[in-house]
Amino acid sequence: MNKCLKCAFWSNLCVGGMLQILDILQYACGLKHAPALTLNRNAYFKVSSIKNNPFSLWQIKGMALLVGISMILSGCSQESPVEKPVAPQTAAPVYDGTIVAVGDSLTAGLGVAEDQAYPAQLARRLQADGYNYHVINAGVSGETSSGALSRIEWVVASLRPDIVILETGANDGLRGLDPGLLKTNLDRLVGFLTARNIQVVLAGMLMLPNLGPEYTRAFSDIYPHIAEKHGVIFIPFFLDGVAGESRLNQPDKLHPTADGYARIVDTVYPHVVRAIERHKAM
Repeated sequence: MNKCLKCAFWSNLCVGGMLQILDILQYACGLKHAPALTLNRNAYFKVSSIKNNPFSLWQIKGMALLVGISMILSGCSQESPVEKPVAPQTAAPVYDGTIVAVGDSLTAGLGVAEDQAYPAQLARRLQADGYNYHVINAGVSGETSSGALSRIEWVVASLRPDIVILETGANDGLRGLDPGLLKTNLDRLVGFLTARNIQVVLAGMLMLPNLGPEYTRAFSDIYPHIAEKHGVIFIPFFLDGVAGESRLNQPDKLHPTADGYARIVDTVYPHVVRAIERHKAM
């Protein structure tokens, strides 16, 4: 039942009820032939003659009928509420696989906009070249290899990567931590991922020479050793062409600018394509 019909129904019901009540009162007061029922200030209803009373029973009935008609007209004149259209839901994009970039501030993109960090720039380049892969930035600023190891199970369980770009260890070196700890952590990280058929792209890192030749050599030897042991794709130096270039680094000389990250994508890109090929071949 639409709004207009509902209003007419209830209005007719009210008018009919009012008229029936007036008829009952008329009969009860013995006014069937001449007297009328009069509205008065001091009493709700008063018996008097039609001649002396300005408001007769029939006038009151007429007024009740007019009220009912006005209710019908006012109800029909109101517009029915317009339902807001439901916005169509956009289907979630379907990807051929998921790439998760795990690392420290060099992955997180400290100091640049989120869309300028290397994972975001990598995602755009892959899409432009027809590689329909979802790239997720899972970088955490200040993280050491121990921190990466502590959260790798959560990363895999929640993000379900097919490929992981693993960039970690720079903060171990800057803090002068034992290279043996970095080696153990990387070994466990890569072993955990490969055991789950996840393709790994291991990003190599070099350390500043001010820590001494023995330390820097021990540090740099770790990455190719782990990559060879587990048979994963290896990037010899993640910051190749960026480290030491003032125009590609922020004032701290440690974190790349947006242009610096574009250069990193140039370095990382062919290795990621190899990982995609391996993933597709599985």
